[in-house]
Amino acid sequence: MVEAPCGLDVKQIQELLAHRFPFLLVDKVTELEPGKKAVGVKNVTINEWFFQGHFPNEPVMPGVLILECMAQVGGIAILSAPENKGLTGYLVGIEKARFRQPVVPGDQLVVCAEVTAVRTNICFVKAEAFVNERTVAEAQLTMALKM
Repeated sequence: MVEAPCGLDVKQIQELLAHRFPFLLVDKVTELEPGKKAVGVKNVTINEWFFQGHFPNEPVMPGVLILECMAQVGGIAILSAPENKGLTGYLVGIEKARFRQPVVPGDQLVVCAEVTAVRTNICFVKAEAFVNERTVAEAQLTMALKM
């Protein structure tokens, strides 16, 4: 993996994550400390596939997709460590998830994910999502690593 001084672009993200369109929810990574933490960005536009039904007259990004974005940024933090090269991260647990305000078209969702503990192939991640520096969501995630 090539690390750019300012983070990772979408091609570099795809080297780490198995996700592809329409389920890759991270547009870029602005900060990365391999194996420890990452900051990722999702530009939310009205063209997102999920806004067709959630909700037609009041588009709101589904909470489960905010959680998925948080898990993907956590996965980037974990999988960027050299010892995890070639592994896949699976979201296996969510605790203490809270949603503070809606995410709507035009928002830039900034996700901060920090690896808090690692036990063999299980990683624990604290994740927070922000829009305009205001917390919109937070959760504690559990990820399993597999070949």
